[in-house]
Amino acid sequence: MSGLSLQDISMRFDLPNGGSVQALENVSLDLKPGELMSVLGPSGCGKTTLLNILAGFLAQTSGRLELNDHEITGPDAERGMVFQKGALFEWMSVRDNVGFGPSMKGMPKNDKTEIVNHLLDVVGLQEFKEKAVYELSGGMQQRVALARCLANDPDVILMDEPLGALDALTREKMQSLVLKLWKETGKTIILITHSVEEALLLGERLIVMAPRPGRIHKEYRLPFAELGVGADLREVKKHPDFAVKRDEILNMIWDMEEEIMGRTEEAS
Repeated sequence: MSGLSLQDISMRFDLPNGGSVQALENVSLDLKPGELMSVLGPSGCGKTTLLNILAGFLAQTSGRLELNDHEITGPDAERGMVFQKGALFEWMSVRDNVGFGPSMKGMPKNDKTEIVNHLLDVVGLQEFKEKAVYELSGGMQQRVALARCLANDPDVILMDEPLGALDALTREKMQSLVLKLWKETGKTIILITHSVEEALLLGERLIVMAPRPGRIHKEYRLPFAELGVGADLREVKKHPDFAVKRDEILNMIWDMEEEIMGRTEEAS
C-alpha cells in the first residue's frame, strides 16, 4: 500500500451574498502507511475543513486525494473518523456500538463477537460491555468511539479534537491509549488538536497550518510519539527538546493569532 496523498488541495466556500471564503489553498503532503501526524494552527485555519475533506464529507474545490493509489471521492470504510464527542448511539450498549460496523457489513456473528471482545479488551472496557453509552464517563465514551472505529478496520483514522473535552488526567490516559493503538495496529492516524503539548506527544509528524487561506506553514519530524509508547508521558515532556519545540510552536501560533487580530481590527 502506498499510503495517503494530498495534491494541491484547495477549498472555497461560496457565500449567499455572492462573496466567498478561501478556507484552504494548495495543501500537499504524503503519508506513508502507519504514520502518525498531528495538525495544529490558529483558529479558522482550515484544520477541520481539511479533515472533513479527507473523510469524504466535503468535496474539495480543486486538487486530488488518493489513498493506496485510488482517488477519494466520498466517505468509505477505509477511512474512520473519531469526533470530539463520540457520536455514539447512546441508547445502545457498548458492545453493540463497537459491533455496529461489522453488523452493517453482514459479518458472521461469531467473527463479529471475536472482534468486539478483542477491541473491548484493548481499550479496557470489557466489564462495561453491557452498559448503555449514556451511563459512561466522557473518557470511556471516547474509548468506545476508538474501538468502534477500529472495528471497521480502516486504513486511516481521522481524529478531530478527540480528547479536547476531557479532564487533564483522563486526557493523559487517552493520549497513552492512542499511542498504544497506533503502535499495535499500524494504522495511519491524523489528529487535529489545539493543544501544542498534545500535538508534540501524538505526532511523529507535526503540521502547523497558517491562517486563512489554510496552508502548511511548517512541518516537524519528532521523536516524542515513539518515546511515549508504553512510557510515562510526563517523563517524555521532560525531554530537553520538548520544551524547546513547545515554545517555538507556541510563539509561531501566537504570532499568527496576532496577525489575525490585526486583520480584524483593520477590517472594522
